[in-house]
Amino acid sequence: MAPIHFGCLVFNYQAIDVIGPTDLLNSASKGLLEAISFYGPVDESTIARAPQFVFHHIGVTRDPVNLLTSSIAIVPTDTVDDCPELDCLLIPGPDLGDFELHPKFVDFTRRHVAAGKLLFTNCTGASVAAATGVLDGKKATVNNVEYMWVKDKYPKVKWTRDKKWIVDGNIWTASGAVAGMDMFSHWLKENYGLDVLIEGALGLDYEPRDSDGLFNVIPKRYDASGKQISTHVFKYHT
Repeated sequence: MAPIHFGCLVFNYQAIDVIGPTDLLNSASKGLLEAISFYGPVDESTIARAPQFVFHHIGVTRDPVNLLTSSIAIVPTDTVDDCPELDCLLIPGPDLGDFELHPKFVDFTRRHVAAGKLLFTNCTGASVAAATGVLDGKKATVNNVEYMWVKDKYPKVKWTRDKKWIVDGNIWTASGAVAGMDMFSHWLKENYGLDVLIEGALGLDYEPRDSDGLFNVIPKRYDASGKQISTHVFKYHT
């Protein structure tokens, strides 16, 4: 299975918008599942179906960028001018007040979507995508705090708050930042299987929600008395 080239635009975004989803994807990758099998058993068929990722953090230049939150600076691995062809592109969320997407990012995003490749947005990233025009006529969601402001600013988009994430063709949009992790959990499950998702989420001790925001993705467990217990099962070599 060829590795998936996964790109993230680099500007002053909220850190978890990228770090959360990419850590989840990495935790569900073949390399990580092989690594954790040192500590406990992982089914070989699960490892065989797990994806492999090459992550690209794409800047206008390779100069470090101070993120919006957590006092983190990130150094781009690629620029819009030399980035290899991507399979997936993630647009994270900035503070929308005075944010303007660089024209090179606008062109990069439009070309990616026009090529039929997957576009993901997280949190206010959907507003950034809307500014490029790629969401015109599409159903999408965005962080619910900024929802009405974004809806009024980009009326050509079919905005909704009905679900935590929305899929319309090759475009996936998530609402609040952690909903982005839930969205990618769904993508992992649909493309690689529930067992791959469970192993990846287990490594983070994370339980994803469904598109309604409910904990119905991983089967619930109960003890002998019928009391609900922790969803994850940690196994060790004996």
